Amino acid sequence: MTANANSGARRKRTALAVLKELRKPKVAVMLALGFSSGLPFLLTANTFGYWLRDAGTSLTAIGFISWVGLAYSLKVFWSPVVDRVDVPLLGRLGRRRGWMLLTQLLVAAGLIGMSAVGTAGGLAPIGAFALVTAFASATQDINIDAWRIEAADDSDELGLLTSAYQLGYRIALLVTDALIIAAAAQIGWRLSYVSMAALMAVGVGATLLAFEPGRADAVLHDKAPLWTPRGFFDAVVGPFVDFFAKHKWVGALMLLAVALYRLPDFVMGPMYNPYYHDLGLSKDTVALVRGSMGLIATFAGIALGGLSSIRLGVFRSLMIGVLLEGLGTSAFAILALHADMPTFASVMALDSFAQAFAGVALVAYMSSLTSLGYTATQYALLSSTYALLGKFLKGFSGATVEALTPSHGLLGAYATAFVGTGLMAIPPALLFLLLSRLNRRADPEPPAAAG
Repeated sequence: MTANANSGARRKRTALAVLKELRKPKVAVMLALGFSSGLPFLLTANTFGYWLRDAGTSLTAIGFISWVGLAYSLKVFWSPVVDRVDVPLLGRLGRRRGWMLLTQLLVAAGLIGMSAVGTAGGLAPIGAFALVTAFASATQDINIDAWRIEAADDSDELGLLTSAYQLGYRIALLVTDALIIAAAAQIGWRLSYVSMAALMAVGVGATLLAFEPGRADAVLHDKAPLWTPRGFFDAVVGPFVDFFAKHKWVGALMLLAVALYRLPDFVMGPMYNPYYHDLGLSKDTVALVRGSMGLIATFAGIALGGLSSIRLGVFRSLMIGVLLEGLGTSAFAILALHADMPTFASVMALDSFAQAFAGVALVAYMSSLTSLGYTATQYALLSSTYALLGKFLKGFSGATVEALTPSHGLLGAYATAFVGTGLMAIPPALLFLLLSRLNRRADPEPPAAAG
């Protein structure tokens, strides 16, 4: 087990020292790159489902088309290429920056393609552009995650950059989950998607201003080229060999815990916006609540998630986070009984806080498990693991709701599905409790100094 995940001996920094570090250019760059990473995510997932539901698409079809998001879960298969190969022409910016710029341009092109085709063109064409967007976005994430880890000078700075990343990411989610809905009510979905493509300029600007991290260069310099048998084996198999050599059999337990961690968030993901639609909530109401209570709760979740990771440790924060996720997801069932503004705002605030809190804890944990030389591939392995099962199961969310509707009614079916999904928080909480105990046995805290 790694000691990084539960750094009991970590040097504590004063509040003044943290504030001084917030002024570092790399923190601002990380904030913007986090925004660029989060922007496409919902545009091919939950928000896309709202657009489709507005066009009269069935819940089953919405659930299945959400499988374009499996690109985020399968990115581990092409991450070795990203780790070792420079982008032609753009490679002069450096490996990480070259890939980031290419994928940011592809995301913008994919969003414009979705807008140009529209729902009137049929599910297959717009779904194809959504897949291009998701694939480019997933590849962008590989490089941004690697940049975040390699650009940090130490574990404390990694925590700072992770918080900046999460803040930028969550701001992007609010833009694509609230602002775009308000815009769609005024100018329509197609123009709203064009405006989202234009916002990818934030990421492009950050990429051009970023420096190319060099921490992994010395390690990569000693490795054989990718096109040789030895280099290919090391790029594709080496990250997994290194991971399990470091963590032994506990590595499999880690991957299982990570795989289950975000199920409460993912499984019903495609149904959130159709649920609001079927509750009769207007786009303006949804946008207002997300942009006010959702925003405040998200910032609070990020701040307290980071503070909890430092004060209580990552494992305790992970357990708190996943239980909050389960509670936040189950709370949506209340809206089937009371969908007034105060209730909706309270449920939205709880869910936004839970997702932000849990996200900080999970990203910090996964980042601590990577090794230089395999940064992109190992983090892609971990992030693919946490996303794969949930993104596969969410494809059946619409079919599940429709299957429950004859016996429970439409709103009752939604409520039952949300409660069932919330209960999925229990297994990962127990797994991280076990991992915490194993970690304490492997890395016992040093005895206090005498006197």
